[in-house]
Order: sequence, then structure tokens, then C-alpha cells
Amino acid sequence: MAPVTSLASTVDQRIADALSAALPEAGSADPLLRRSDRADYQANGILALAKKLKGNPRELAAQVVSALTAPGLIEEIEVSGPGFLNITVADRAIIETLAARAADERLGVPYAEKSGTTVVDYAQPNVAKEMHVGHLRSAVIGAAMVEILEFTGERVVRRHHIGDWGTQFGMLIQYLIEHPHELDHDATAAGVDGETAMSNLNRLYKASRALFDSDEEFKARSRDRVVDLQAGDKETLALWQRFVDESKIYFFSVFDQLDMEIRDRDIVGESGYNAMLEETCRILEESGVAVRSEGALCVFFDDVKGPDGNQVPLIVKKTNGGYGYAATDLSAIRDRVGNLDASTLLYVVDARQSLHFKMVFETARRAGWLNDEVKAVQLAFGTVLGKDGKPFKTREGETVRLVDLLDEAVERATAVVREKARDLSEDEIAERGKQVGIGAVKYADLSTSAARDYKFDLDQMVSLNGDTSVYIQYAHARIRSILRKAGDTAPLAHPELSLAPAERALGLHVDQFGEVLAEVASSYEPHKLAAYLYQLSSLFTTFYDQCHVLSDDNPRELVENRLFLCAVTARTLKRGLALLGIQAPERL
Repeated sequence: MAPVTSLASTVDQRIADALSAALPEAGSADPLLRRSDRADYQANGILALAKKLKGNPRELAAQVVSALTAPGLIEEIEVSGPGFLNITVADRAIIETLAARAADERLGVPYAEKSGTTVVDYAQPNVAKEMHVGHLRSAVIGAAMVEILEFTGERVVRRHHIGDWGTQFGMLIQYLIEHPHELDHDATAAGVDGETAMSNLNRLYKASRALFDSDEEFKARSRDRVVDLQAGDKETLALWQRFVDESKIYFFSVFDQLDMEIRDRDIVGESGYNAMLEETCRILEESGVAVRSEGALCVFFDDVKGPDGNQVPLIVKKTNGGYGYAATDLSAIRDRVGNLDASTLLYVVDARQSLHFKMVFETARRAGWLNDEVKAVQLAFGTVLGKDGKPFKTREGETVRLVDLLDEAVERATAVVREKARDLSEDEIAERGKQVGIGAVKYADLSTSAARDYKFDLDQMVSLNGDTSVYIQYAHARIRSILRKAGDTAPLAHPELSLAPAERALGLHVDQFGEVLAEVASSYEPHKLAAYLYQLSSLFTTFYDQCHVLSDDNPRELVENRLFLCAVTARTLKRGLALLGIQAPERL
């Protein structure tokens, strides 16, 4: 099926054509069409045009109306106020457009007219460390953007830049050499679950840290082991790989709990760029982008200064010859642009790292790795807060383990599902509890503008009322229930019927799905999709309350048409939730 042009786009084009016909001196003027509470749409562009042409806006608006030809599309158009156009589309046009969407498996959503590859860097946990609440946002926001970009036709390469390199591995590896039975199993073999893997790593980390802090000789051996690791010593690298493998078992178990696919081939950690670091530094120094300062290789910026007024540099190579995060990040840019042919690099990273990435991106531009054809964007996100508005901690002041948080969300959601369940078995209640609980956690994150902090409040997240995923999931389940109860009466569009106000409002909002996705994909703002789905659910609730679907008093054509509105709404809700990584159960 061909993509379906939205009613808003069609109306906008007809008004633009009328503008050009009535006022050729205006050129290609923008009608500035938007949704309105006084009609279906309002066009405000004539006001600015009247100033430009030094004309009376109401008179110009009347000329545009006279030049407008839109049979079957526009039911009514009136000049309002100082020259606004209030436009009401025909009921037939709404149902015919939705019927075209319903006939397409993509709901008529077009593929984006752009070529290139976007590399999305998200979900970046650290090897041998437990995932905590701070790892949630990068994973959830990044996964949603990957799904949305891919659905709109973008070629996407996923990258998980895990923390798998650094001086702490010297301590861990040295301890394992001296206590070889601490990881006495093959982490790549079946049978080791994520909780066991993390328990092993936690135990090993605590024991090695205690020895490192208390035994100077062990500390010296650990530091020597870092040198061996960086030099590529085979035995040391083999032991390092065991820590990576053990950690991946744990990572995959957490992401599985989050109902999120993380593929091994997409994991390219810090170590993946080791072979490029020296060349990256050489290129930067030879090109003059980086300079030596007190023995370190640095990049300076006029607008980045410390409290003392002196410039704060980006340190690419330390005085002792070690490489900083900047060298790894810049090498990753070289790899993604040169080897993956990326045209856009999207980094889903904490807002607190904004200065670092600003400096890295500017350095890459100076080096020529980023330019007008290749851009880098940080999708910066805020902090997860507790109910008290402070960074989310346990009562003991510890960072909240991500698995504990997810377990509690599922437990709370399961209780909600059980309370509402009528014909669900215990197994079905448990399954729905997971779908609702994990969906609630994701939606709370995604419904907030990424740059803002948000409060983690499970009571609100699993509520059936308000802006929650549970409300949207229940709207979808209610529609599926209606369609089942309809029996042999199938959804069928009847463009010849007049529509009630609630039917019109629902239909017009369904029609906006493609435009919302296009905006979200271009601006990297998944919260706008969440807002769209919540409003769609609210409009369906109003429709359900005001327009009886299966009433025996309704003519068959009216029942079929309302079932058709239900069906296309359900498909839109399900597709939209899936793009956010949230399940839409058939029954709740």
C-alpha cells in the first residue's frame, strides 16, 4: 500500500494552493495550519502575509476562500477574527482517510525521505558492576528511539559502549589469578543465570577491593597487572574476557527483564577502540587540533573555562601516557563515521556529561570527522528522583539496584491486574503483571521530556487513572473486548454516515499518528509519542462514553462504522506502544 497523506497535510496544501492562486505576489506562503478548538483546523498565515503585502487581512482571507477548491474534503470554511481561517473537514473525508490507513499494515505511515545511517549509542552498563536506577533512562530512551527511527525508514546501527576497560581490572584479574576458584565455571556455557553471575562478580569485587586497600604488595601487583592488560598479555586478556563474559550474562538477564533486545554483536565497549587510540592522538597532534600542555595532549576551547578563568582542556592523553575517555570517544567517532558510514551519531547519555560531549564533538569537527554531512547529537537525559525530589536512593542511602526496582514494579502491577481481572488464570495474571509493570516503568520515563528529571513513584506509575501506560493498555484491552463481543459483526467503514463530535475528534487524532512519528524521529523526543497515545486513549474513553458501539438500537451500518473506529484506534495504540517498547495485552 502507498503511504496515506494526512488530512492536515491535504488541507494545508489546498490552502497553500488557494493562497498562491488568490495572491500570486505572496509566493509560496505557509498557511500556518494547526488544530483548533473552534473548528478542526485554523490557518493563521494570512496575518503575517497581510503585513508583508500591506493589505487588509480579512479581505485577503476572503480572497483565499474564494480561490479554494476542495470538494469532498472541506465541509465548511469561515473567516474569523482578524483574518484567521476556521476549517471543518467533511465526515466522509475522515472515514475515507482512516479506511486507507486501516488497509495498510503500517497504518499509512510513510518512510522518511532521507538516506544515511544513524548510529545510536545507548544502554552502556559497566563490566563487573551492578546496574542501578541510573542505567534505566539511557536504555529505555535509546531503545524507543531505535524502534521509532527504524519504523520511519532510517538505517540504524545500535552500539552499546559498555565500560569494559580501566585500572580496576588490574585489581580484579590479579585477585582471580591468586584465587582461581572464585570464577570456577564457564560463563559462556548454559546454566549460569544473571543473579548468580552478578553475585559472583560482587563477591569478587568486594574481596579484591578489601585486599587492595589493606595489602600494599597486592596493590603493587595489581598495578603491574594493569600494565600487562594494556600491553596485551595473553593470560591477562583471557582472564579479563572472563569478567566480560560473566557480566554479559548479568546484562542480558536485566535487559530481558526490561523486555528489551540487546544483541551481542552490537556491544562494542571501550576496549573495542584500543587499537585506534594512538593513531587518534597522532592525527590530532599532527593536525594541530591537540597540543601538548604540561606533558599531556590537550584540546582547548575559548568558551570552556574553570572558576579561575583559565581554559579547561579536553585531555586526550595523560601526562603518564594513559588515555582518557576523550581518546576512546573520539576513536569511536572515527570508527562509526569511517567504518559504519554514519551520517548521524546519536548519544543517549546523561545530561551531566554534556560538557564532555560538547568538547568531544567540537574536537571531532576540528579534525574533520564531523562536518555538514555528518552530525553528532547528544540526547541528554535528566536524573531519576525519589518521591522526595532528591536523587533516588534506598533508605540506607545506597543506589537502588535496577533489578529490585523492576521486581517491585511487577509486583505492584500484578496486584492491580489481579484486582481488575475477571477471566484471567494465575499464569495470565503473572504474565500481564510483567507487561503492565515493565510498561509502567518505561512509560514514566518516556512520558517525561528526556532533559527533565522525573520522580520515580510506583504508586502513580501503576495507576489506572492519569497519564500512565496502564491507562493506555486498559483502553486497548477494552477495545479488544468490544471487538470480541461484536461476534459476527465486523468493523467496516461507512463514509456516507454523519459522525458525532466524539467520533470526529477520535478519527482526526488517529490520523495524526504518522505526523507525530515524523516529528519524534526528527527531534528525538519520544515523550511526544507518549503524549499522543495518552490523548488518543482519552479521546477513545470519551467516544466510548458518548457513542454506544454495540447498542441494539443502532442501525447495523452505525455499529460497523463504530467498530471500524475502535479497530483502527486499537491498532494505532498497539503500534505506538510497541515503538516505546511497551506491550499491549489483548485482555486485562
